[in-house]
Amino acid sequence: MAFRYAIALTGGIATGKSSVSKLFAQDGFDIIDADKVAHMMLDRYASVIASKFGSHIVSGGEVNRKALGELVFSDEEKREELEELLHPAIYEEIATISESFDTEFRPYIIDIPLFFEGGSYDIDDIVVVYAPAQLQLQRLMQRDGISKEDALLRINSQLPIDHKKSLATHLIDNSSTVDNLINEYKKVRDDIIGGF
Repeated sequence: MAFRYAIALTGGIATGKSSVSKLFAQDGFDIIDADKVAHMMLDRYASVIASKFGSHIVSGGEVNRKALGELVFSDEEKREELEELLHPAIYEEIATISESFDTEFRPYIIDIPLFFEGGSYDIDDIVVVYAPAQLQLQRLMQRDGISKEDALLRINSQLPIDHKKSLATHLIDNSSTVDNLINEYKKVRDDIIGGF
């Protein structure tokens, strides 16, 4: 059975989840990166995506993720259509990798931005990385070079961060310095290790 030793790592977009994932990796945790799996599935389904969302989205057999993102984040119906296509394939791939990690009988991380939104992963141990809404907005605009309007569309396409926090097993506050983030991470890492 998949996910026996899995820890879900999630949070809002641009709250610092990737930074925390790197810290777990540095400490020897195996990582399943759902974004990397999703990118692989995008290219695997490139011809279907071209037919559903327009040939301009695909070039040379690869999906232009920026163009696709602009399309689906501004159109909820198209976003749901894309999720219906990709989420089952992403889930199957992650479950397969998870089963191989479970044979090592130790905790590992599934870095999955849409953990709560997808709702199909049977994982009880959940780390949520969060930051205040205004800081999240600033980080996203700066990171992706997008307008405030586009950034808000992306943030609002996810569950509110306070809702995610209420469902978490562990919380990591990334509203301050890198040193503070590392200290927050270490507390959670030690809790995870102590629980196994």
